[in-house]
Amino acid sequence: MKAVIKEKPGYGAILADVPLPRPGPGEVLIEVKATSICGTDHHIYIWNEWAQKRIKPPQIMGHEFVGEVVELGPGVKSAKVGELVSAETHIVCGQCKQCLLGEKHVCQNTKILGVDRDGCFAEYVTVPEENLWRNDPSVPAAFLSIQEPLGNAVHTVMAGETRGRSVAVFGCGPIGLMAIGVARAVGATFVAAVDINEYRLDIARKMKADLVINANEMDPVTAIMDETRGQGVDVVLEMSGARPVFSQIFKVARPGGRVSLLGLPDKAVDLDISNEIVMRGIQIQGITGRRMWDTWVMTRELLQSGKLDLSPVVTHHLDLADYARGMDLMTSGNCGKVVLYPRGVK
Repeated sequence: MKAVIKEKPGYGAILADVPLPRPGPGEVLIEVKATSICGTDHHIYIWNEWAQKRIKPPQIMGHEFVGEVVELGPGVKSAKVGELVSAETHIVCGQCKQCLLGEKHVCQNTKILGVDRDGCFAEYVTVPEENLWRNDPSVPAAFLSIQEPLGNAVHTVMAGETRGRSVAVFGCGPIGLMAIGVARAVGATFVAAVDINEYRLDIARKMKADLVINANEMDPVTAIMDETRGQGVDVVLEMSGARPVFSQIFKVARPGGRVSLLGLPDKAVDLDISNEIVMRGIQIQGITGRRMWDTWVMTRELLQSGKLDLSPVVTHHLDLADYARGMDLMTSGNCGKVVLYPRGVK
């Protein structure tokens, strides 16, 4: 089969013919219909510091997909050939304290598809049966392929009360853009979007952000405080990981408000904990992955409801063989979500 492989340390990847994988005990073989590029995949492609420490080439890249079950491994209990599925990409142990407490998204022994084992930038991929998510075939394949990052957005938005609340989203990468749509779909009364990339800010407008702020052109704190009559917003969603943002997000959260952090700064950040957090009663949450499986259920309901339109976020549809172009688009920032098709764009 054809697969995109991180062949060796360093920049780039290759498209190569590799043996068709076989499902092991408790696994299924899936024919990939569509797979999308994540920021993590881009980190691996450009070989940043995180990738250098985590990835052990050679390895097939990719972890977001939709496909059809075509073969069952020994011991599979309920999966059926022909099912249209995606997958929770965090493969958990089920035995650590977090798993036993129902907090599998923070399993201390997590292995990730396309990071710790071969991924889905390929014609076929194997996945443990327990990680399968059965899809609604009426939803477009491109949207089904991005449920994993959409789940990150849903988890971040829904980590506290959002209905009837004002929200500020810092960082309009694909997950931040999806978070805007999720917040509107679940009843946020006001959504501000902050970034420095005008291409993505235009998508934020299409996702129905009420206030769009280019932080290179205006001060986000001043703009948000002016718009909220000096009160600040109820909820801040930090999706960028940009260190300068951390001097802004607590200033725009109202006293008693919530700040949910999904972005990953590359280095430590300075915070005035006493004055900006403790004395103002700010609730801070670290968000990682998706809660299994309640986040997935909410994600499915949002997609089926018709209240969440992801079409502005999915900006490019490419053949798998054009993966390098997709990575270049990610580098430029002039894209939303890039979806790859192993058997060509239809």
